[in-house]
Amino acid sequence: MTRAELGQRAELAVADYLFALGFELLARNLRLGHLELDVVARHGTLLVVTEVRTRGRGSYLRAFESVTPLKRARVITAVDRLWRRRSSWMTGVERVRIDAAAVSFVGRATHVEYIPAAITR
Repeated sequence: MTRAELGQRAELAVADYLFALGFELLARNLRLGHLELDVVARHGTLLVVTEVRTRGRGSYLRAFESVTPLKRARVITAVDRLWRRRSSWMTGVERVRIDAAAVSFVGRATHVEYIPAAITR
């Protein structure tokens, strides 16, 4: 499996996770210029943007640790652009939260570790 395929599989796992919690999936891999948001979902007036990370087997670096200060800054910038864009599906959104998810695959099992409000301004 390529790195891109692994990333897509992880993003789908997070989208499924959020859907099971009652969120409406709005976008995956949302491009905002040269920036990208992995998963965008909504629950009522709350818009949730999730940074999805995964690591292959034997990685010495945990997935959450790969969210560097530069990566956090890029996600915050992308969320600001999204907020200014004011797409029709953002009507009624009162607040935005940036979460992080670490996804691992062991055999056929998928494990999602999810941290709400992991990235703050």
